[in-house]
Amino acid sequence: MFKSVNIHEAKTNLSQLIMNLEKQGGQVIICRYGIPVANLVSLEKKKTMSRLRKHPILSKIKILGDITQPLDPEDWGDLI
Repeated sequence: MFKSVNIHEAKTNLSQLIMNLEKQGGQVIICRYGIPVANLVSLEKKKTMSRLRKHPILSKIKILGDITQPLDPEDWGDLI
């Protein structure tokens, strides 16, 4: 998306301009008296796939039992 708007229109519709950039990408040129003075551009979204990979060590941990249940006093052993 490439669009050119004046400063007043940019101020009035900033949220909508940003929403359109998020959806479609591209840039919006902001002009004063027909002369470009600023450029509003969309940023590339970072890929989050690295956050979805299993951790090599933490993925080996196995949790036995129901971890949401409170412990009985004998389960605490010498800690209390």
